[in-house]
Amino acid sequence: MNIMPDYTETTEDGRCVLRFSGTLTLARIRKLTDRLNALEADGILVDLSEVDRMDTVGAWLIYKLRRDRGAEVVGASEDHQVLLDHVGKADQPVKVRPDKTPGYQRILAQIGAGTAVAGKTLVGLLGFFGALLVSLGNVIIRPRRFRVNAVVQTFEAVGIHSLPIIGLMSFLVGIVIAQQGAVQLRQFGAEVFTINLIGRSAVKELGLLMTAIMVAGRSGSAFAAQIGSMKLSEEVDAMRTIGVSPMEALVVPRVIATVLLMPLLGFYAATMAIIGGGIFTWVDLDIPPVTFVQRIREVVPETDLWQMLIKAPVFGLIIAMAGCFQGLQVVGNAESLGLRTTAAVVQAIFLVVVLDAFFAVFFTSIGWL
Repeated sequence: MNIMPDYTETTEDGRCVLRFSGTLTLARIRKLTDRLNALEADGILVDLSEVDRMDTVGAWLIYKLRRDRGAEVVGASEDHQVLLDHVGKADQPVKVRPDKTPGYQRILAQIGAGTAVAGKTLVGLLGFFGALLVSLGNVIIRPRRFRVNAVVQTFEAVGIHSLPIIGLMSFLVGIVIAQQGAVQLRQFGAEVFTINLIGRSAVKELGLLMTAIMVAGRSGSAFAAQIGSMKLSEEVDAMRTIGVSPMEALVVPRVIATVLLMPLLGFYAATMAIIGGGIFTWVDLDIPPVTFVQRIREVVPETDLWQMLIKAPVFGLIIAMAGCFQGLQVVGNAESLGLRTTAAVVQAIFLVVVLDAFFAVFFTSIGWL
């Protein structure tokens, strides 16, 4: 077998014929390229019948003769011909810098892509909600499949461990509301109405809304990360293999615990906000605590409390569903886990704010002002 590549140059019927032999590979070509570039003849006939081996570099050498000199290639084996065809298809112009598209086209493309992703996610959430209802029905029909320990552990993670941060945040928010309200109302000599502002805003909106945002950032992301890690380590697939439903084992306990805890956390946050506002009014406005409490009882209607208790379970359902749904969508690697965890928080907060606006319009329309 001839190892070193070479070629012979002859003239047949007035045409230059190059007969290659040996091994046309990167390790063997060496100075063959310079010799071929020095050829001045055109209309070359290239005979590859005596070539033993050829790699991509050798195929590129022959292809350049065909492309630049109009050479006709004959005698190539089936494998060599396939390699030559692939090299020819790969010979495409490469743009170092892509063509610039107008700014409005890029903006429209981004808006369209975002809308498509949002629609796809909404459809996925609706399907996930249906699967959740089916799993809840199975648990109700077969109570033995209800995982009490998992619900209790989620109670601890979502509720007890979040009390300090929610309490501190709500307390400070109450002080901020009282301070800003007092500054503005003092211009009209109506500082006493700061109590109305604190009580109604804390009970009706801010207490629950800030709690939902904190639970989404703390517990919703934890749900996505926990389930996503199990998905990456194939624990979810193993559960299906042994006949355990991931929806019943992982999703249902988290949803139930979050739905039950959100009203309690919302009431706790509203109470801490009122306490913070009461302390500020006592120190800055000289309103004694007894007067503050009496005024709160007068100005905060019962409907505000009912609004909070109605919205809280819905917010809890949305937060738990978003976290679990995004966790089950994790595929591939840790990067997907991080993206899905972030998406769970953003999605939960967005849906909570949208639903809060819907509830505000709905309760106003039925007279719960």
